[in-house]
Amino acid sequence: MTITKKQNGPALEIAVEGRLDTMTSPELENELKTCLGSADSLVLDCEKLDYISSAGLRVLLNAYKAMNGKGGMRLLHVNEIVREVFEVTGFADVLTIE
Repeated sequence: MTITKKQNGPALEIAVEGRLDTMTSPELENELKTCLGSADSLVLDCEKLDYISSAGLRVLLNAYKAMNGKGGMRLLHVNEIVREVFEVTGFADVLTIE
């Protein structure tokens, strides 16, 4: 998995590429823990995200909770495979997917 981070003042944008699963989710979790304290909003670009497992969903849920009292979290460019996982698990009802 490749993580690309762009900080625009208090706005944080992270692009995730590859698989977000048990093996790779700790990497994203650590990156988010480092950055979310100073961020007012979070945008996750999922254009090149091929797969997400329950471990990846847990990381996204924790990020959502951390950003809920701030400017919020949005997911962009979610492909059909990942969107289906969000819909089946109910995450599509919670997360802002654009």
